[in-house]
Amino acid sequence: MENSELLEVGMVPDSDRIVGRDEEIQQIGTYLRPVVVNEAPTPVLVYGKTGTGKSLVVKHVSSRAKAEAERHDRNIAVAYIDCSQHSTEAQAACELAREVNKAAGSPRHIPLKGLGRSHYYTHAWELFSEHFDGGIVILDEIDRLRPDESGNRDNILMQLSRARESGKINRDLGIVGISNKIDWGDELNQRVRSSLGNEEFIFPPYNADQLRVIMEARADAFKDGVLEPSVIPRAAALAAREHGDARKAIRILKNAGEIAEDNQDSKVREEHLEAAKRRAEADRLLELLSTQAPHAKHVLLALALLTDNGDNEDDEYRTTEVFSVYKQVCEAEGTDPLKLDRVRDILDEQAFLDISESYVTSGGRGGGAYKLHRLLKDPAVVKTCVDSDADNDIDRLEY
Repeated sequence: MENSELLEVGMVPDSDRIVGRDEEIQQIGTYLRPVVVNEAPTPVLVYGKTGTGKSLVVKHVSSRAKAEAERHDRNIAVAYIDCSQHSTEAQAACELAREVNKAAGSPRHIPLKGLGRSHYYTHAWELFSEHFDGGIVILDEIDRLRPDESGNRDNILMQLSRARESGKINRDLGIVGISNKIDWGDELNQRVRSSLGNEEFIFPPYNADQLRVIMEARADAFKDGVLEPSVIPRAAALAAREHGDARKAIRILKNAGEIAEDNQDSKVREEHLEAAKRRAEADRLLELLSTQAPHAKHVLLALALLTDNGDNEDDEYRTTEVFSVYKQVCEAEGTDPLKLDRVRDILDEQAFLDISESYVTSGGRGGGAYKLHRLLKDPAVVKTCVDSDADNDIDRLEY
């Protein structure tokens, strides 16, 4: 490959490489422009499926807003918080304070642990007031925030949206919450929704033409003549038909190149795409699993083993069936199993992440209601990503 960083999922490309999102760029710019000109902005929630360019566009527009503010002799801080990595309010508040501190040149020492969330907020408010004329706070994957002791997952939005009104800060903040769950805003506390207003914006999936142009804009990641002409249109058609996800499409293209390289093939051809697609699915699942606890992986492995070896033609399994295999996995791994209720919670979490799906059904007259679970990912990919240390023992499990 000539310039493989163009195919990195987290890379924010130049504006001429951002395709099919002109309207979205303009709309997000409208929400954030008040910060540039010293006016009060309106918080906005941005929705859309994974890979529709939400984070890319918001980061791009925020960067442009910061540059535009400088031309108005205003200094604004941009704080980006990935709530899938910082999934409690305290962790998110800590990352907010550390991001603002970094933007200010790190004048304070802000520890990763050891302070309460109120102390982290205080650091952030003081840093904003002492060093900046305003700020933009991006809460990516905000739906991944875990509930606090009172069951609230949205207190950070309340803190940010009312910071100036409550006298904690004398600067304006642009607030953007990004969620893959289009109905997540419906779950917000009424006080939070009142504070935010009703500004919401939905990113649609990319179509095949847009995906093709996106990949063509990054084709110079490869050396001239390496990509056969049919590869990008075929990859775009595959991605559009299945998900409209630009990140997956780019990952497939990158993997196809790597597979061709591994095979010492002189060109990237259509035949490399299917293997690349399987590798891309594994990469995405590995990304999702990287932040999960060991027992979540054990539960997923149990569901994958049932899917591969069970006798249910619909691949749907009751919680008790998953729990039975999960206990065997724990024994093979040399660890004590969790209680049934906790495994039930973990299965619900996997459904929330779209790794599996769950629904309640009835056993008929006198049978009662129970929940069924079905794996949405390739079980072979799940087993590879979980990377069990007890393969020989797991081969002897009973289903």
